[in-house]
Amino acid sequence: MELSDKLETKFRLDINQKKALHKLNLFSVHDLLFHFPVRYSDMSEIKKIIELVPGEISTVCGKISNLKTKKGFKSKIPMGEAEIEDLSGKIKITWFHQAYLAKMIHEGDNVKLTGKVTESKYGLYLANPEFEKTSLMPIDSHDSLFTKGNMDNQGYSFPIYHETKGITSKWFYHTIEKILRDKTLDNIEDYIPKDILKKYNLPTLKTSLVWIHKPKNKKDAESARKRFAFEEVFCIQLERQHDKLEYRKNKSFQIKTKEKEKDEFVKRFPFTPTDSQKKSIQTILKDMGKTFPMSRLLEGDVGSGKTAVAATAAYTTVIQTPNGQGFGNLQVAYMAPTEILAAQHFESFIQYFRHLPINIGLITGSGCRKFPSKVSPEGWTNISRTQLLKWTAEGTIPILIGTHALIQKTVKFKNLALVIIDEQHRFGTAQRRKLVRKDNIAPHLLSMTATPIPRTLALTIYGDLDLSLLNEMPAGRKQIITEIITPNKREETYEEIRKELKNGRQLYVICPRIFEPDPEKELALNVKSTVSEAKRLKKEVFQEYEIGILHSKISKEKKEEVMKDFTENNIQILCATSVIEVGINVSNATMIIIEGAERFGLAQLHQLRGRVIRSNHQAYCYIFADAKSDKTIQRLKALKTAKNGFELAELDLTLRGSGELGGTKQWGISDLGMEAIKNLKMVEAARTEAIRLIDEDSELTKYPLLKNKVKEKAGEFHFE
Repeated sequence: MELSDKLETKFRLDINQKKALHKLNLFSVHDLLFHFPVRYSDMSEIKKIIELVPGEISTVCGKISNLKTKKGFKSKIPMGEAEIEDLSGKIKITWFHQAYLAKMIHEGDNVKLTGKVTESKYGLYLANPEFEKTSLMPIDSHDSLFTKGNMDNQGYSFPIYHETKGITSKWFYHTIEKILRDKTLDNIEDYIPKDILKKYNLPTLKTSLVWIHKPKNKKDAESARKRFAFEEVFCIQLERQHDKLEYRKNKSFQIKTKEKEKDEFVKRFPFTPTDSQKKSIQTILKDMGKTFPMSRLLEGDVGSGKTAVAATAAYTTVIQTPNGQGFGNLQVAYMAPTEILAAQHFESFIQYFRHLPINIGLITGSGCRKFPSKVSPEGWTNISRTQLLKWTAEGTIPILIGTHALIQKTVKFKNLALVIIDEQHRFGTAQRRKLVRKDNIAPHLLSMTATPIPRTLALTIYGDLDLSLLNEMPAGRKQIITEIITPNKREETYEEIRKELKNGRQLYVICPRIFEPDPEKELALNVKSTVSEAKRLKKEVFQEYEIGILHSKISKEKKEEVMKDFTENNIQILCATSVIEVGINVSNATMIIIEGAERFGLAQLHQLRGRVIRSNHQAYCYIFADAKSDKTIQRLKALKTAKNGFELAELDLTLRGSGELGGTKQWGISDLGMEAIKNLKMVEAARTEAIRLIDEDSELTKYPLLKNKVKEKAGEFHFE
């Protein structure tokens, strides 16, 4: 069997299996071998039935009874049912869409089952469990002297894979076993250099593939997972380091800092800069003084003063004339994710620059503005897009703020020296290339994010950017008062909020979903929805206040309109989903309610809470949670005690596990890669090796297999 062979030519597949494999993007023998188990059913982790907890994936051992097949009452889904009993109790089993499984076991068989413990209105049941017949009696296997020897042999007996309708872990297990028996791996070549495997004690590709699908013990499985986790981070790092090297090949405007003028500019801030702000400003200005372009990420909590740092970098840039000229200004482009945020930054920059003879422009889909206006030197004026583009191309407007409209072909700069990107645009290589001029002069790049990213994740995702951290709050900012509210304290909390609303403050209410769940769906999450909560609050709690709704399903125009009304205090309460996490800055909104807080990651809760720290008024965050487990309560309590978002992000990574960190899916890192990211040593090792290889051989000509792997893993890899 060859790795490139199509599955349908080597295995007999029915129509449902073909659909399922297509859905999982598995087409060839190679694809199947790289479809790794999510976990393994481990005999040593058998639980008593009485110990089962809803929501967990558990393994039980016992005797089967009451086997039957039937169809769902409303859904008409074919299903198999049974009960399993051990010495501590019994639990029902349901196999949806797999009625035939109930015919493969017989009454009285001893089996080991692994499945999700699910709660319905009729009690607990095991949903779609994998089963294995076993000779063991369902005595308490933990304490049995007679079974301990056998347990080790059976330990890692059954891998559990990502499944979908029509295909099971059992099918994967037997099919992959056939591939491995067929000696398909005998000719497989390893793409990771031998010296790296040896240095970090990683198994070869062939060994890893056998160990990950058919491990003899826990150690083998962990070694294989470690190898593939390292490989994923290593490939991302190779791509990032290559991008960094390519960008640095360009020339840039060398910006020399005029210390006296810079100090005068900073003195005018309405607050005293923090030590981390001063340090970041110093590092950024030092980078901009080099002959190659800066690529830096400024990470800081909401309210830590990133805009002031950006304004200082912009000021230092625009007071310098282009190389060798005695006139004109270098230019700055400042990109924000939403029109509202772009307009807010435009207003902030007016405050920072109003004492200087510097023009500032704003360009969004809704229109263009320029400061200062000829009619009113203190204010701005609306101007036509054509006029703004003309002035930008001539260099008359040194600072241009806008949305993604800034990098369209129609926007031409005369001497663009610095690009500032706010909020998490993962500004890729393709967009960066658009900024490089025909004479190979590239602007300095400053990315900013308020999303607290664990150090390991930041080193991986932003491997091509140098990091600066703002981990202090400006003096005078009061700590947000954070309260975890249990259902019995709800009414009391509403009264506290009403007092603040009477004082003219505003409130956010965040819900995990947009609409009510379908009551017909048994597994639908019963959590609050934005639309129904807004109606309930208007009808039962805050009748005297205007309530607005904001979520991803409403049009862009409607969103802008709602936000404008909220900014101008025409709406006092804004019911929203987590879309407000990024890009809203209303200083009068000092309270936030987060419903169903257990549905959000800690880093995301911290982001949402940061929306109310935009002024020196006391801010309040009310976390409404119906949490059942101590682990969830412990997680939420961390919000009260952690000093900053970075601490929380690290904690989230430890507590919630891989793949669940706020927004990890958007990074394109698999669950296996996320496991690696918990391990700082592994990330740093992958980074060190990637930097070394790219320094030695930037196009990886000596490592063609590795180069292909990087292309496959990291998408478009910009090798020549």
